[in-house]
Amino acid sequence: MKLSILKSSVLLLAVSCIAFAFTVADNWPVPDKAAKTPNPVKATPESIAEGKVLWSKHCQSCHGKAGEGDGSKAAQLKTLPPSFAKAAFQQQSDGAIFYKTSEGRDDMPSFKKKLPEQEDVWNLVNYMRTFKK
Repeated sequence: MKLSILKSSVLLLAVSCIAFAFTVADNWPVPDKAAKTPNPVKATPESIAEGKVLWSKHCQSCHGKAGEGDGSKAAQLKTLPPSFAKAAFQQQSDGAIFYKTSEGRDDMPSFKKKLPEQEDVWNLVNYMRTFKK
């Protein structure tokens, strides 16, 4: 009896670890040139307001209203969106965030066609910076 409980516990732990591994975003490498690209759009109130409008339209359904990764569609994704309020996200360069937003990967779509104006993506970057706690 004790052996079967132990086996069941180990199996449950293993399955939980595997499931968790598939829901947490892994390292997302960014080319050095992209990471070092400076943000040409100043974080003015106008830029942030424009970024907020774009966020509501294109990002909020997965990433949530406050960038916590808790949007209405997040649970349907293979990889849960990260919290943009956490230090791990906020420590990235503006260029890295721009690159990831533009290029996309897996469940995260590329925004090259939806937002062909680079200024729009930079406005989004400026807005995402407001999630910092």
